[in-house]
Amino acid sequence: MEVLRRSSVFAAEVMEVFDRSPTDKELVSQAKALCRDYINSRLIQAGVSWSKPEYNTPVPGGKLAEVSTILLRLGDELEYIRPNVYRNIARQLNISLHSETVVSDAFLAVAAQIFTAGITWGKVVSLYAVAAGLAVDCVRHAQPAMVHTIVDCLGEFVRKTLVTWLKRRGGWADITKCVVNTDPSLRSHWLVAAVCSFGHFLKAIFFVLLPER
Repeated sequence: MEVLRRSSVFAAEVMEVFDRSPTDKELVSQAKALCRDYINSRLIQAGVSWSKPEYNTPVPGGKLAEVSTILLRLGDELEYIRPNVYRNIARQLNISLHSETVVSDAFLAVAAQIFTAGITWGKVVSLYAVAAGLAVDCVRHAQPAMVHTIVDCLGEFVRKTLVTWLKRRGGWADITKCVVNTDPSLRSHWLVAAVCSFGHFLKAIFFVLLPER
């Protein structure tokens, strides 16, 4: 109950920042809340048992909930285009899920590669799809605590790499423009670009993560 109570208080605080220009810390907090909701959705979708109460609590109502809905909707499209790209990520990267350091390094390496050529909402959606895919792998391999690690890593990456870009766009709510009066074929185009970019550098990341011989 205490965890749920703290989650409710946090939810109210997160919602307040949409009424003004968010700070760096608030944008990171929102990023992590969105990540938890995205991961929870994918765990349910995968039929994976998950008992952590703080991850069963969806993002609060209002604008953040709308952002979460849009993020998941775009993620559905992205994963539909290339269903195998965002599944079995640990196997694709050939990494062990028993080491927090290995999981953190792998996720951050992939995140860095996604944004090598710049930042777009398509790539942000790709980042969340990677986080969720890796989280599903962790829970399936009896490493549920790693989900916290992934969420924290995503938050740290957002703090270091995406916060300035997000602030220029007024925050996370800007993603809602991706599905307003947008030609589906154009939206699919930038989603395909995100998928292709991820698919091309997966093998490169594999070699980066190989231990020195």
